[in-house]
Amino acid sequence: MAVPTDKTVLINAIQINYGKLKKELITIPVELTVSKELEGHSKGTQMSLHNLVAYLVGWGELVLKWNQKMDAGEAVDFPETGYKWNELGKLAQQFYSDYEQVDWTVLLQQLDQMVNRILELIECKTNTELYEQSWYGKWTLGRMIQFNTASPYTNASGRIRKWKTARKLS
Repeated sequence: MAVPTDKTVLINAIQINYGKLKKELITIPVELTVSKELEGHSKGTQMSLHNLVAYLVGWGELVLKWNQKMDAGEAVDFPETGYKWNELGKLAQQFYSDYEQVDWTVLLQQLDQMVNRILELIECKTNTELYEQSWYGKWTLGRMIQFNTASPYTNASGRIRKWKTARKLS
């Protein structure tokens, strides 16, 4: 799928990519979600499917937080307070930890809710706000949303399919 360049395409990309991801997620037996069998977001680490979903929720919540602060005229610490862009592996580990005690079913519900809130955010924005003005450095808001939703959903779906194939779950 091409990189979205307008509001409608962004919404479609998120809905399509998340739909594919959700189809993969709902077929995973709960007891298999905590084994650390996937390549982690930090070099040389392993993560579980639970960690992968926590990562997606964490980034989505950050996007919502960034937007809320920007809309309120407040300063935003990108990517997050206490982290630099070259420390995204450490931030991923924080997301894993933040959601570690959340039940798998609840975590999937949180992912659904976060995706819906992102879609609501996009609906409230004009195409100009999303794609025709700089939002963070050279990046538009639409591109920042896409970087942290549609693209990672595609990546996660691929990781899960590969994992399922290796476990003969497909």
